[in-house]
Amino acid sequence: MFKQLTLAALLMSGTSAWAIQERETFDISVTIPVHEAYVLPSEPDWMGQDQLLPWNLVRAELGRLRKSFDVKNLAGGVAARLGDTPYLASPRDRIELRVLFNQVPLSLDATEVISADVARVGTRAELDIAAIEPEGGYKGGDYFGTVHLVFDFLAP
Repeated sequence: MFKQLTLAALLMSGTSAWAIQERETFDISVTIPVHEAYVLPSEPDWMGQDQLLPWNLVRAELGRLRKSFDVKNLAGGVAARLGDTPYLASPRDRIELRVLFNQVPLSLDATEVISADVARVGTRAELDIAAIEPEGGYKGGDYFGTVHLVFDFLAP
């Protein structure tokens, strides 16, 4: 009888030990990219969100959008261009936008914005978007638009 109670106690304690034990197994990996060339926003949380050009009531003009980018290219310079003509539009009116990258005006044609010497080391460059006041001034309304930037990594 003593052996039966001891065996029952061992089975019960063994069962309860398994009941509170939990094991998890998972794989983990990481890919660390080789940063030979990149153009990345210095503050990544603004991308993909609507950006507001502030309206100055006193001057009756639109403010600018300024954002910084980290830029590097070990193999050469960096060129930039616009993927489409940048503008803001309302149902009735349109406001053209001027886009500068690293103080270089952008157009639909690629233009070198970072030289090879600077790009090799890496730099922080500013994106500057400003409205071009239409003839007759700004007209009231809700305006929306998209700016398409294309960056090309130049070979030496």
